[in-house]
Amino acid sequence: MKNPWEKINLSDYENHMSSGTVMQLQAMNHMMKGQFNAHPVHTVMILGVAGGNGLEHIPPGMEKVFGVDINPAYLAECAKRYTHLADILACICADLTDENITLPQADLVVANLLIEYIGYRRFQNVITKTNPLYVSCIIQINTDDGFVSDSPYLHAFDDLNEVHHPVRETELIMAMKEVGYFQASQKEQPLPNGKKLVQLDFERR
Repeated sequence: MKNPWEKINLSDYENHMSSGTVMQLQAMNHMMKGQFNAHPVHTVMILGVAGGNGLEHIPPGMEKVFGVDINPAYLAECAKRYTHLADILACICADLTDENITLPQADLVVANLLIEYIGYRRFQNVITKTNPLYVSCIIQINTDDGFVSDSPYLHAFDDLNEVHHPVRETELIMAMKEVGYFQASQKEQPLPNGKKLVQLDFERR
Protein backbone atom coordinates (compact mmCIF):
# COMPACT_ATOMS: atom_id res chain seq x y z
CA MET A 1 0.00 0.00 0.00
CA LYS A 2 1.30 3.43 -0.93
CA ASN A 3 2.24 5.94 1.72
CA PRO A 4 -0.31 8.81 1.67
CA TRP A 5 2.52 11.29 1.04
CA GLU A 6 3.10 9.67 -2.35
CA LYS A 7 -0.41 10.71 -3.43
CA ILE A 8 -0.54 14.34 -2.26
CA ASN A 9 0.19 16.90 -4.98
CA LEU A 10 2.98 19.30 -4.11
CA SER A 11 0.85 22.28 -5.12
CA ASP A 12 -1.92 21.20 -2.71
CA TYR A 13 0.61 20.75 0.08
CA GLU A 14 2.33 24.09 -0.46
CA ASN A 15 -0.91 26.04 -1.01
CA HIS A 16 -2.31 24.59 2.21
CA MET A 17 0.85 25.21 4.21
CA SER A 18 1.16 28.82 3.01
CA SER A 19 -2.53 29.77 3.32
CA GLY A 20 -3.47 32.64 5.62
CA THR A 21 -5.00 30.35 8.24
CA VAL A 22 -1.95 28.06 8.38
CA MET A 23 1.22 30.05 7.56
CA GLN A 24 3.49 27.10 8.32
CA LEU A 25 5.50 27.27 5.10
CA GLN A 26 6.51 30.84 5.86
CA ALA A 27 7.25 30.11 9.52
CA MET A 28 9.41 27.10 8.71
CA ASN A 29 11.26 29.01 6.01
CA HIS A 30 12.25 31.64 8.58
CA MET A 31 13.23 29.00 11.14
CA MET A 32 15.26 26.97 8.64
CA LYS A 33 17.65 29.86 8.10
CA GLY A 34 18.57 29.54 11.75
CA GLN A 35 18.78 25.75 11.56
CA PHE A 36 21.27 25.83 8.68
CA ASN A 37 23.46 28.50 10.25
CA ALA A 38 23.53 27.43 13.89
CA HIS A 39 26.54 25.12 13.64
CA PRO A 40 29.80 24.97 11.64
CA VAL A 41 28.81 22.00 9.47
CA HIS A 42 29.83 20.95 5.98
CA THR A 43 27.02 18.52 5.14
CA VAL A 44 23.31 18.65 5.87
CA MET A 45 20.45 16.22 5.32
CA ILE A 46 16.85 17.48 5.16
CA LEU A 47 14.35 14.73 5.87
CA GLY A 48 11.01 15.32 4.15
CA VAL A 49 12.46 18.00 1.89
CA ALA A 50 9.30 18.20 -0.30
CA GLY A 51 9.72 21.05 -2.81
CA GLY A 52 12.77 22.45 -1.07
CA ASN A 53 11.26 25.16 1.12
CA GLY A 54 14.13 26.88 2.94
CA LEU A 55 16.96 25.71 0.70
CA GLU A 56 17.64 29.29 -0.35
CA HIS A 57 19.17 29.69 3.12
CA ILE A 58 21.90 27.08 2.61
CA PRO A 59 25.04 28.99 3.64
CA PRO A 60 28.06 29.44 1.39
CA GLY A 61 30.68 26.77 1.93
CA MET A 62 28.23 23.89 2.43
CA GLU A 63 29.81 20.91 0.69
CA LYS A 64 26.78 18.60 0.38
CA VAL A 65 23.04 18.90 0.82
CA PHE A 66 20.98 15.70 0.91
CA GLY A 67 17.25 16.17 0.31
CA VAL A 68 15.28 13.07 1.30
CA ASP A 69 11.63 12.42 0.51
CA ILE A 70 9.32 9.51 -0.28
CA ASN A 71 7.64 11.33 -3.19
CA PRO A 72 9.77 11.40 -6.38
CA ALA A 73 7.67 14.22 -7.87
CA TYR A 74 8.56 16.42 -4.89
CA LEU A 75 12.25 15.70 -5.41
CA ALA A 76 12.08 16.44 -9.14
CA GLU A 77 10.53 19.83 -8.42
CA CYS A 78 13.06 20.52 -5.67
CA ALA A 79 15.97 19.89 -8.06
CA LYS A 80 14.29 22.06 -10.71
CA ARG A 81 13.82 24.98 -8.32
CA TYR A 82 17.34 24.96 -6.91
CA THR A 83 19.55 24.54 -9.96
CA HIS A 84 22.09 26.87 -8.35
CA LEU A 85 22.69 24.09 -5.81
CA ALA A 86 23.08 21.42 -8.50
CA ASP A 87 26.75 20.80 -7.65
CA ILE A 88 26.00 19.99 -4.01
CA LEU A 89 22.33 18.93 -3.89
CA ALA A 90 21.61 15.20 -3.92
CA CYS A 91 17.93 14.22 -3.94
CA ILE A 92 17.28 10.82 -2.37
CA CYS A 93 13.95 9.02 -2.77
CA ALA A 94 13.53 6.87 0.32
CA ASP A 95 10.94 5.52 2.71
CA LEU A 96 12.10 6.52 6.18
CA THR A 97 9.86 3.88 7.77
CA ASP A 98 12.02 1.14 6.21
CA GLU A 99 14.13 -0.32 9.02
CA ASN A 100 16.76 -1.44 6.50
CA ILE A 101 17.15 2.00 4.93
CA THR A 102 20.62 3.10 3.86
CA LEU A 103 21.46 6.81 3.99
CA PRO A 104 24.72 8.76 3.76
CA GLN A 105 26.32 10.36 6.81
CA ALA A 106 25.67 14.07 7.40
CA ASP A 107 26.97 16.56 9.97
CA LEU A 108 23.48 18.02 10.51
CA VAL A 109 20.08 16.37 10.10
CA VAL A 110 17.04 18.65 9.79
CA ALA A 111 13.63 17.05 10.32
CA ASN A 112 10.72 19.49 10.16
CA LEU A 113 7.16 18.19 10.58
CA LEU A 114 8.56 14.76 9.75
CA ILE A 115 8.64 12.76 12.98
CA GLU A 116 4.84 13.03 13.11
CA TYR A 117 4.69 10.72 10.08
CA ILE A 118 7.29 8.08 10.93
CA GLY A 119 7.24 7.89 14.73
CA TYR A 120 10.00 8.01 17.33
CA ARG A 121 11.45 4.53 16.74
CA ARG A 122 11.88 4.97 12.98
CA PHE A 123 13.37 8.40 13.56
CA GLN A 124 15.86 6.93 16.01
CA ASN A 125 16.79 4.37 13.34
CA VAL A 126 17.43 7.09 10.75
CA ILE A 127 19.52 9.17 13.17
CA THR A 128 21.58 6.16 14.22
CA LYS A 129 22.37 5.34 10.59
CA THR A 130 23.22 8.90 9.51
CA ASN A 131 25.22 9.56 12.71
CA PRO A 132 25.08 13.39 12.60
CA LEU A 133 26.80 15.72 15.03
CA TYR A 134 23.63 17.79 15.32
CA VAL A 135 19.90 17.22 14.83
CA SER A 136 17.36 20.02 14.47
CA CYS A 137 13.65 19.18 14.56
CA ILE A 138 10.51 21.25 14.19
CA ILE A 139 7.34 19.69 15.55
CA GLN A 140 3.80 21.03 15.63
CA ILE A 141 1.91 21.47 18.87
CA ASN A 142 -1.76 21.01 18.04
CA THR A 143 -5.03 22.40 19.32
CA ASP A 144 -8.21 20.37 19.79
CA ASP A 145 -9.02 20.94 16.11
CA GLY A 146 -6.64 18.16 15.01
CA PHE A 147 -3.19 17.99 13.49
CA VAL A 148 -4.14 19.19 9.98
CA SER A 149 -5.18 22.83 10.00
CA ASP A 150 -8.26 24.06 8.17
CA SER A 151 -7.81 25.43 4.64
CA PRO A 152 -9.46 25.01 1.21
CA TYR A 153 -6.98 22.15 0.63
CA LEU A 154 -7.82 20.26 3.82
CA HIS A 155 -9.23 17.14 2.16
CA ALA A 156 -6.03 16.51 0.21
CA PHE A 157 -4.69 15.26 3.55
CA ASP A 158 -7.55 12.96 4.58
CA ASP A 159 -5.42 9.79 4.41
CA LEU A 160 -2.66 11.11 6.67
CA ASN A 161 -4.46 9.70 9.70
CA GLU A 162 -3.11 6.33 8.58
CA VAL A 163 0.48 7.35 9.28
CA HIS A 164 0.18 10.10 11.89
CA HIS A 165 2.04 9.72 15.19
CA PRO A 166 1.42 12.29 17.93
CA VAL A 167 4.71 13.93 18.98
CA ARG A 168 5.41 15.67 22.28
CA GLU A 169 8.49 17.62 23.32
CA THR A 170 9.27 15.55 26.42
CA GLU A 171 8.89 12.24 24.58
CA LEU A 172 11.09 13.39 21.69
CA ILE A 173 13.78 14.56 24.11
CA MET A 174 13.74 11.13 25.78
CA ALA A 175 13.82 9.30 22.45
CA MET A 176 16.84 11.31 21.32
CA LYS A 177 18.63 10.73 24.62
CA GLU A 178 18.21 6.97 24.10
CA VAL A 179 20.38 7.19 20.96
CA GLY A 180 22.98 9.53 22.43
CA TYR A 181 21.64 13.00 21.57
CA PHE A 182 20.97 15.65 24.19
CA GLN A 183 18.88 18.79 23.93
CA ALA A 184 20.88 21.94 23.20
CA SER A 185 18.13 24.51 22.64
CA GLN A 186 14.41 25.08 22.14
CA LYS A 187 12.50 27.79 20.26
CA GLU A 188 8.80 28.38 19.63
CA GLN A 189 6.92 30.05 16.79
CA PRO A 190 3.18 30.75 17.23
CA LEU A 191 0.84 30.19 14.29
CA PRO A 192 -2.31 32.14 13.39
CA ASN A 193 -4.67 29.26 14.22
CA GLY A 194 -3.56 28.85 17.82
CA LYS A 195 -1.09 26.08 17.10
CA LYS A 196 2.66 26.55 17.37
CA LEU A 197 5.88 25.19 15.94
CA VAL A 198 8.54 24.07 18.40
CA GLN A 199 12.16 23.73 17.30
CA LEU A 200 14.26 21.31 19.33
CA ASP A 201 18.00 21.09 18.64
CA PHE A 202 20.19 18.21 19.79
CA GLU A 203 23.91 17.47 19.96
CA ARG A 204 25.61 14.08 19.93
CA ARG A 205 27.58 13.22 23.06
